[in-house]
Amino acid sequence: MLRNLFSFIRFFVFWLIFFAITRATFENYFLHKLDNARLGEILQTFFWGLRLDASATAYICIIPIVVFAINWFIPKVQIKPIWLKLYVWFCLFCISLNTVLNFNIFREWGTKVSFRVFTSFYHAPSEAIASSGSSPVGKCIFIGLALLATGGILSHFIINYQFKKPEVRPSLKVSLTTLLLFLNFVLMRGGLQAKPISQNSAYFSEKQILNQSALNTEWNLFNNVFENLRKPYNPYLYNHPDSAAKIVDDLYNTRNDSTTQILTTTRPNVVIIQMESYTADVIESLGGDKGVAPNFEKLIKNGLFFNNIYASGDRTDKGIVALMSGFPSQAIRTIISDTVKHKKLPAMSASFKNAGYETAYFYGGKSNYMNFDKFMTSHNIDHIIDEASFDNTHVKTQWGVYDDDLLTRNLQYLARQKQPFFNYVQTSSNHEPFTLPVKHHFADDASGDPANKFRSTAYFTDSCLNAYFEHAKKQSWYKNTLFILVADHGHRLPRNTAEAYDPAKYHIPLLFFGDVIKPEYRGKKISKLGGQTDVAATLLAQLSMPHNQFKWSKDLLNPGTKDFAFFDWDNGFGFMQPGQAVSYDNSGRTMIYNSKPTTDEKATETALNDGKAYLQQVFTEYMGY
Repeated sequence: MLRNLFSFIRFFVFWLIFFAITRATFENYFLHKLDNARLGEILQTFFWGLRLDASATAYICIIPIVVFAINWFIPKVQIKPIWLKLYVWFCLFCISLNTVLNFNIFREWGTKVSFRVFTSFYHAPSEAIASSGSSPVGKCIFIGLALLATGGILSHFIINYQFKKPEVRPSLKVSLTTLLLFLNFVLMRGGLQAKPISQNSAYFSEKQILNQSALNTEWNLFNNVFENLRKPYNPYLYNHPDSAAKIVDDLYNTRNDSTTQILTTTRPNVVIIQMESYTADVIESLGGDKGVAPNFEKLIKNGLFFNNIYASGDRTDKGIVALMSGFPSQAIRTIISDTVKHKKLPAMSASFKNAGYETAYFYGGKSNYMNFDKFMTSHNIDHIIDEASFDNTHVKTQWGVYDDDLLTRNLQYLARQKQPFFNYVQTSSNHEPFTLPVKHHFADDASGDPANKFRSTAYFTDSCLNAYFEHAKKQSWYKNTLFILVADHGHRLPRNTAEAYDPAKYHIPLLFFGDVIKPEYRGKKISKLGGQTDVAATLLAQLSMPHNQFKWSKDLLNPGTKDFAFFDWDNGFGFMQPGQAVSYDNSGRTMIYNSKPTTDEKATETALNDGKAYLQQVFTEYMGY
């Protein structure tokens, strides 16, 4: 019996060793992110990750234990040892594949592979594959195969595939099997404490990369999938509901209900151009790289520029809802994918339709991606022009037609559209894999490094916008049209320095442009701190249209509204107020970013509590839809 017990221990130890190898692989791949970490801190990731490693291993052990019990209690059943080898190789393949998939996910999103990856692949597999276009495929395949081979060789020396059936009396069989199952269950839940183990057990450092290194990738994925498939609940209950509601109400409490009127008319045509991944890092006026968006700089000089605006989330599906409905990102959920819920949201398109506007949505890709089309049609969009509207003579990528074709089609449409009109135009060329129909401006060819490829596609979109406005200025409808240029979200590129929790990743441009802007406001900059969600109230207030239904949106041109911005990612949030920004990781239940660590502790706690109340109320409302 002891020999068989030792066989189980060897099986268990093997997986602990393999998880340690995958952790070392992750850390080596992202070695540049560990520059500020000491060797002792890096080694601690293996210690702090051990409990989750053991929990993940216990899950892997469930099937072998059950098979062993069946083989032991039913002598006539002969299960050959080959099944265990196949099971081990299957698990090794899955873990090796997950490890290399995680490289690109972590690089792009700043979090480990999660349920969101599978939902994205389900809704649009070709687009999901295209999103990994900047990943070094050959290198990842090599690492995956190396991990698989290493695991296979180690398993040959460590695992005992010849499990013997010890000869003991039936009552002892039951006792020993029960004990084995109980011990495995305890290891699965991480101990006998009241609450099962969570991601928090791996968090030990103020450096988020070390915490992510310690976090077992497979355990985190299992947990995330389970959380998304279980009956929905609010995982962000930080405060008493009344207290959270009061905090949020105070944030939106306005000292007066007046706004600075910047337009010459209250019934202009409105065209919103949502620019793919147009981070502040490509806008010189926002401290970004010079020369990437030169034409946008010219537009800034003739428009009203909001230079302190932040995206609600890190995905287009979240950006559309934030802009159109003024509803913040819901972290681990995305309301646009739920047709029952998103129909209950307000939307600017509905407000414009009720005011007598013709409405249209333009997108170069497939409009059914993440239910974009259903969202638009359920919110009074009259016409949808997407990839299917273009014939095969137009060059297309995985994301549809290029921005020049998209914007040209919009001009053709506007030439015959009845005024007043509301158009929502969504670009897509500045997206992985960063391909272009022309030579890359910042690289010799398309095989250049991802940062320069990103700069080149951003430059291309900028040139397309310039051509668009040069042509639009010649049209009769132009003088009565307000254009709003805004990004759907930020991006880690081109500088590759901002992490998921860093406000810099969410900093985006927002520009009001057109002849309908009063001359005295052209070239001016508004520095009020705000977000994408504030576009709805700001725009509708200018047109003297009701906007009380956009409860999460504040008027950026109303001097009485408060300065603040909120953003979130898969399982954390950031809250910004004048002079300070904080970010909180919900998995680790800890603050992971503070822009001013030397500031008054009470002020920091207030900012953090405001952010917690904000996310709590957002998710509460999401659950109620």
